[in-house]
Amino acid sequence: MATAETQTMVVGIDDSEHSTYALQWTLDHFFANSTVNPPFKLVIVHAKPSPSSVVGLAGPGAAEVLPYVDSDLKKIAARVVEKAKEICSSKSVHDFVVEVVEGDARNILCEAVEKHHASILVVGSHGYGAIKRAVLGSVSDYCAHHAHCTVMIVKRPKTKH
Repeated sequence: MATAETQTMVVGIDDSEHSTYALQWTLDHFFANSTVNPPFKLVIVHAKPSPSSVVGLAGPGAAEVLPYVDSDLKKIAARVVEKAKEICSSKSVHDFVVEVVEGDARNILCEAVEKHHASILVVGSHGYGAIKRAVLGSVSDYCAHHAHCTVMIVKRPKTKH
């Protein structure tokens, strides 16, 4: 009898509360009570920006700043990975892979989908309005249009004041 191969789910994370919420929501809704036979192979991906993209090589002295920026980006990536591991552990999910890849999050997540042959990509939504989204760009919007799989955009509920 042939057995179906477990599908892969990629979850994109960064250091925002939005991506933390998306990971927690995903674990609660797809991995709760399935520690023996999880429905998906879980791959958590963090896109670490390159130091030059953060500094923007404009002006004298930029080259001297790059090592410090790179060090800070590595610390942030380590903190993001540790938080993701803690969240998974708190939800009793122990079978997962965490990857840190340097580059633009939009491209990194779409490439991770291809690399792992993912059937679902999960990303959080920062909830930007149309103007901020147009100026800053939207990772979730880009992935929804370019990833070759189902894309689930998880939005945090609005808190009432």
